[in-house]
Parts: sequence; C-alpha cells; structure tokens
Amino acid sequence: MTAITAPATTVTAPGKIRHRVLWTLQIVLGLFFIIASGGPKLVIPHTLMETNATAFSIPLALLVFIGVAEVAGGVGLMVPRLASPAAIGLAIVTFLAAGFNLFLTGTPGLAPFPLALTAIFAWIAYERRDSITTLRTPFNR
Repeated sequence: MTAITAPATTVTAPGKIRHRVLWTLQIVLGLFFIIASGGPKLVIPHTLMETNATAFSIPLALLVFIGVAEVAGGVGLMVPRLASPAAIGLAIVTFLAAGFNLFLTGTPGLAPFPLALTAIFAWIAYERRDSITTLRTPFNR
C-alpha cells in the first residue's frame, strides 16, 4: 500500500510577520531620526535657527539636546536590547514635538505627524517590552 502525502507548505506564523514588520519600522525610523531629524540639529543648528526663526524659537542648547536624544533614540531602535527603551524615549520626544506644534508655534497642522509617530513608537515599545527585562537581568546578579 502506498501512502499519499500532501505537499509541504510553508506557512509563516503571525509572530514572524509581526517581527519582520517591527524590524523594518525600527530600521527605517531609526535611520530617519539619525539622518533627517536629529542629525541636522547636531551638524547645522545655527543654520536651522537662522533660516526658520518661527519654528525654532527655542534656545540653541535645547535644540542640540533634542538632536542628541533623536540620534540616540534612532541608534537605540536598531539595537535589539535597547529597542524598547529607545522607542519609549522617542515616543516622549515626538509627543512633546506635537505639543510644541499645537501650542507654541501656532501650526496645529504639523501636529498629526508627530502624534502618528508617537503611536508607532508606543506600539514598538509594547511589542519589544521583553528587552526591558533583558536589560535588567545583568544588574540582578
């Protein structure tokens, strides 16, 4: 008697797809915050303040601090052990950026983009929450 076997199909688990989507988002957003958002605040802060005086009505030191936080968050998004803390930090930065656009610059039309980024970073932080416990374990020895 011969046995008939069904052809083997490869089914990608939902967790695997979510993992790939998360890494894609983390890499794209990390590069965005390193190259396009935080980088210019560190490399050419004086030029940014001179060309756009209304949007950058904050002190130079605060602008540089925000640039450092964005670059550090962008790098942290791409390091597996730092993904969740970096996403939490970037969620705070983008939420504050939305508030800055809403209340201080008088341009509420610019607030939805940072708010959308806040939601994405909150989702990344939630999905990568196990990295927080991974960071804590070396200190518990």
